This record gives sequence, structure tokens and C-alpha cells, in this order.
Amino acid sequence: MALLDWMIDATGPMVRGDGVRLRPPRASDYAAWSQLREGSRDYLQPWEPAWPEDDLTKAAFKRRLAIYAREMELGNAWPFFVLSEDGATLFGAVTLSNVRRGVAETGTIGYWIGRPYAGQGVATAAVRTLVRYAFDRLELHRLEAACLPTNTGSRRVLEKSGFRQEGYARAYLKINGEWADHLLFGLVADEIDRGGRTSS
Repeated sequence: MALLDWMIDATGPMVRGDGVRLRPPRASDYAAWSQLREGSRDYLQPWEPAWPEDDLTKAAFKRRLAIYAREMELGNAWPFFVLSEDGATLFGAVTLSNVRRGVAETGTIGYWIGRPYAGQGVATAAVRTLVRYAFDRLELHRLEAACLPTNTGSRRVLEKSGFRQEGYARAYLKINGEWADHLLFGLVADEIDRGGRTSS
């Protein structure tokens, strides 16, 4: 059973799960973030939107932090860095975005993990932790996610986290400079138990 708790501090919520800690990015994370992204560039770029030329600069990181802070204040998105349990190592990031309230009560999950930590269950632990936060703390009803049909690693993360494939969207997102088809996944709150596992 996952250990999950959260606290709110000046920088936003911190969420603990199985072997990971999630918290919003901070200015002091810049060096670790830029090094991990640069070292993982070739690994990540096939699955992400094209990186701007200044993407890894400190100025660009500051702009990201300002956008993140505004989105959290409005309740539209919850961006988290994925860290080791002790908070010493940055593994990647997981984000709940496009949060819609009212008749929808839904949001979209996205994530990336640096090359050195890929294939070690970190992404699955992070997504499962964010799923429980979204359902238990934010009281959302439904979560959505998408991945390229060729991204088998990402697809496995979603399936192991309880998501079900619901559709196929043509030219859904612009990835690495090209409009790309995506598999669409969904997960509803009553499909997981309080231990974070999917119901049968």
C-alpha cells in the first residue's frame, strides 16, 4: 500500500508516494533540471513539443516558474517535480493540467523522466501518486492522458497506473515539430481503491 501524504507550504503542495516525492519546481532546482534535461535531450525530444532555442536557460526557467505559480493560484494546473524520497535527486516531472471544474471535474496528466532513471518504475510511481492526489485531495472525477502510439514505455506507465485506452486521435498534438496521432486514455475516480490500485 502506498504511503501518501501531503502538506502545503509557501511553494505549494508536497506529495509523497512509493519511493518518490512530488513538489512544485523552485528557483533552486534550475541547475539539476537543466542538467537532467540536457543530458536527456536525445531521449526526450522524440516525445515532446519542439524545444525553443533558449529552453534550458535560467531566464526560460524563471518564466516557467512564473507560469506555474499563476496556474496553481488559479487552480488550472499542478506542476510537480519528481524527486527521490529524500528530495535529493531530481528524476523528472509530472503535471496535472487543463483542470476543468463544474460538470467536468477533470484534468490531464503528462510526465517525463530523465534518461538515467527511465525503466525503473519512477514514472509509474509518480503518476500513481498524482492520480491519488487529484482524486483524494483535489476531488476530481476523471483524469485523461495521451501518448504517441510508438511510445510503448509511456503506454505501459498509463496502463500500470489504471488508465484505459479510450480512443485514437489523429494529428492530436504537435510533437517535435510535427502533428502526431495519439492514443487517448482515461481513468475515473471510482476505478481505484484507496490503496491506489485499480478496481477489478
